[in-house]
Amino acid sequence: MIYHLMEMLSRFSIEVISAIGYPGVFFLMVLESMVVPIPSELIMPFAGFLISQGNFTFLLVMLSSSLGSIVGSLISYYMGKYGGNMLVIKYGKYLLLDTEDLMKTEAWFNKKGEYTIFISRFIPVVRHLISIPAGIGNMNLKRFILYTITGASIWNFILTYAGYLLGKNWDRIKHYSEPVSITVAILLVLGFIIFAYRHIRDKKLSKK
Repeated sequence: MIYHLMEMLSRFSIEVISAIGYPGVFFLMVLESMVVPIPSELIMPFAGFLISQGNFTFLLVMLSSSLGSIVGSLISYYMGKYGGNMLVIKYGKYLLLDTEDLMKTEAWFNKKGEYTIFISRFIPVVRHLISIPAGIGNMNLKRFILYTITGASIWNFILTYAGYLLGKNWDRIKHYSEPVSITVAILLVLGFIIFAYRHIRDKKLSKK
């Protein structure tokens, strides 16, 4: 189950980046920094691979990914600040959010303090959720942005550089690097939105 989910997310990430380039990196990293389960480990190495092929540059990849990370994190921050846990718990299940993980992340943030915003960028699952308790705790926005952009940029660079080093030897995903039309990427996004809408609608109907 998890293997197939990761395979699907990997294909989705590769197709979006191949179709729309740097905006695709930005878009995916926005999702990655929210509660959407798209790990940066599936996004940034492929961007690094494209750098090795001369299709991307390090500077623009880092700008796109870091900007996406901070935008997604800010969305989650304000979700926590104005919606609290209940908003996330109520709707997070439609994005495969484990509420138990959210509770553990919030407890970790409260125990360890604001520096967890920086540290969490290197920890799977936690980095998807840590911005929410920061918002709930009304963390200073300037410090939140500083810690987030610093940690995210370092982690994004590590993953990008790993993909760059793999270069032409990355045969396992090379056949996915062929450009696909923007229409395909748009249809994938629309398909996800339609699926989420129908799922929510069916849930509401079943309660009546």
